Amino acid sequence: MSPSTDVNLSETTQLVPSRRLGDTGLHVSPLGYGAVKLGRNQALKYPQAFELPTAEQSTQLLNDLLDMGVTYIDTAPAYGLSEQRIGDALASRRNEFVLSTKVGETFQNGQSRYDFCAESLKSGVQCSLDRLRTDRLDIVFVHSPGDDLRILEQSDVIPVLQQFKQDGLVRCIGLSGKTVAGAHHALDWADVLMVEYHLQDRSHQAVIRKAHSQGLGVIVKKGLASGHLDPRDAIDFVLSNPHVSSLVVGGLNPNHIRDNLAAARRALRDG
Repeated sequence: MSPSTDVNLSETTQLVPSRRLGDTGLHVSPLGYGAVKLGRNQALKYPQAFELPTAEQSTQLLNDLLDMGVTYIDTAPAYGLSEQRIGDALASRRNEFVLSTKVGETFQNGQSRYDFCAESLKSGVQCSLDRLRTDRLDIVFVHSPGDDLRILEQSDVIPVLQQFKQDGLVRCIGLSGKTVAGAHHALDWADVLMVEYHLQDRSHQAVIRKAHSQGLGVIVKKGLASGHLDPRDAIDFVLSNPHVSSLVVGGLNPNHIRDNLAAARRALRDG
């Protein structure tokens, strides 16, 4: 897939129809896969501890996901081994899914480090390309720790991402932030927003609607409140919002993922 080619698998190979990712030309499965658990199990907010999968288990799971019709995978350098695992497992199937990663955060020795200077951002994207074994990134998000406006207004991140897009290494740029103010700021320059939105936190609801009206794609993260909400109710809530392109859900159990896909089918059918 070249940067100008849509990603939209035939519905005959999907369990759920794809959704447009705003005006990007990309299409994504309504349920995407958040790949943090493939590579990191420290300093997370999940209710239960878990062991990292082996390389072989990661490869099997990722291929199962594509076979089940999941066509959107989200990762980040801060997710430990995640990018490497995806590159090793899916390089030969790169044309079958939309891939997003992030810039600004790394995670080492149990702690996150943030750096939004131009040199760090440029080397970070190149390292992601190498680990993911790809020559292009469909989406790159700013990986904000929470002070969204300071990062967007006082760092190099926006012009650097815009340059990556101009150079053809990145197709779409956006913000994975934590504040409504940051999301509103991103409406002026982003192609895609990634926001937290679930039954217990609807603070981004208005900006989700505005982003959609302006042609931005909207990805929801933490729609299950990091595993604290009932999956069926949570998935139904998020996907019943017509302005949401995809809900990113993690996990390591293929049966749980199948259940989540079934919940997504019901939400779309009944919506």
